[in-house]
Amino acid sequence: MLTLYQVFGASGDLAKKKTFPALFGLYKNDLLPKDVHIVGYARTKMDEAEFHKRATSYIKNPNDEADINAKIAEFKSFSTYVSGSYDDPASFKELNKHLEEIEAGYQHKECNRLFYLALPPSVFVPVAKNVKAECYVTTKGGTNRIIVEKPFGKDLESCRELIGSLKQSWTEDETFRIDHYLGKEMVKNILVIRFANVAMGAAWDRNSISNVQITFKEPFGTEGRGGYFDEFGIIRDILQNHLLQVLSILTMERPVSFSAEDIRDEKVKVLRAIPPIEQKDTLLGQYGAANGKPGYHDDDTVPRNSVCPTFAATTLFINNPRWEGVPFILKAGKALNEAKVEVRIQFKDVTSGIFKDIGRNELVIRIQPSEAIYLKMNTKLPGLLMRAMPTEMDLTYKRRFTDTKIPEAYESLILDALKGDHSNFVRDDELDIFTPILHWIDGKAGPPPRPVSYPYGSRGPKEIDAFTAKYGYRRPSDDYAWPITNLSAL
Repeated sequence: MLTLYQVFGASGDLAKKKTFPALFGLYKNDLLPKDVHIVGYARTKMDEAEFHKRATSYIKNPNDEADINAKIAEFKSFSTYVSGSYDDPASFKELNKHLEEIEAGYQHKECNRLFYLALPPSVFVPVAKNVKAECYVTTKGGTNRIIVEKPFGKDLESCRELIGSLKQSWTEDETFRIDHYLGKEMVKNILVIRFANVAMGAAWDRNSISNVQITFKEPFGTEGRGGYFDEFGIIRDILQNHLLQVLSILTMERPVSFSAEDIRDEKVKVLRAIPPIEQKDTLLGQYGAANGKPGYHDDDTVPRNSVCPTFAATTLFINNPRWEGVPFILKAGKALNEAKVEVRIQFKDVTSGIFKDIGRNELVIRIQPSEAIYLKMNTKLPGLLMRAMPTEMDLTYKRRFTDTKIPEAYESLILDALKGDHSNFVRDDELDIFTPILHWIDGKAGPPPRPVSYPYGSRGPKEIDAFTAKYGYRRPSDDYAWPITNLSAL
């Protein structure tokens, strides 16, 4: 069966940096359907040679290997381009004519069409409507699927409006809402860590866990994309999408099976148990110039008086028997001291008695970079003294799985969409709990808050340590380093 994969927004950064490299990665590993044709579509007018140059510009071949070059040439051979408007039905009629010409070159009577919207939300609805009206395949046995990228609206009201508009043209079964964090190896691994290990499951609740932090850190600022970022901000861009999805998998109850609806049912249950976030549980920051780097307002694309936060830490609670009273601290920021995404589960103190001032156990799931899982625990310092020291049970993937290539998140999700598997996609009833905070930031509930300043390249606002301590987090002692290799330094 022929599969036509259409990429809308084919001239943009998302398609160039993520979508096309992911499609090539699947093709290189023989995971695309045997008969497949990729069609790029955008407003930009360019010939096929320019399109091929853009579509393959981020495909990696550092050693200039001949077999990869050959695969790239093959990839170009079944990739074509059409330019047109996003709101003009006539443009979509021309696109459909191009698709039918491709189909005529194959013997198959059935054809699957996938429409990937690598586009801003402002054009989701007209594109979805025009695709359904002009490009929807109606041959018996063929399928139609549409893939849309986050953010899904600016708040709960706009999210529902967007979803409702899409539903006028596309059924829930045909719709795949991508949050690429759900395709990351370590996020998918959370289900296995939790439910395939009795030892983990026994400690996975309010009786053993003191607090949980889910952290996203970027070492760079807006870098000329401040206009787009200022419209959405760090909460819409990261917290209400990526980090909330990680939280739902981390805290949901055991699903009946690994089927898409069973998993998503449990995610929705836990999200519904989260009350709206309050202002007192939120810390907002905005980076300023430091270390030779420009501040947020130094970006010419940022409005001069913008109070848009580039850093946010917010704490939420889950009102159910498993998690009652456990604070979940979500943190995300730009222009910080490192690139890192991780989940840090800090357990409660051991019973006082024979041990004093002993470190807490922590389970850390490093999502990126350098995927790893490690358990911080206390062991006896080797030697004659009865002294405890912190150490780790360490599973670092690049050391343990030396011959395994971890697929990119977009590769995993595109493959799922081709198979029709919704397990790692966002369902329409996974509700937004950030609306009150977003309205506060947008000035819809009085004057907008002014974020505190933090220097470019720092850990974030200086207030962050007091903020996390308020919810029971205990930072490790200054003499702790991971990993410790020199005992004489203790």
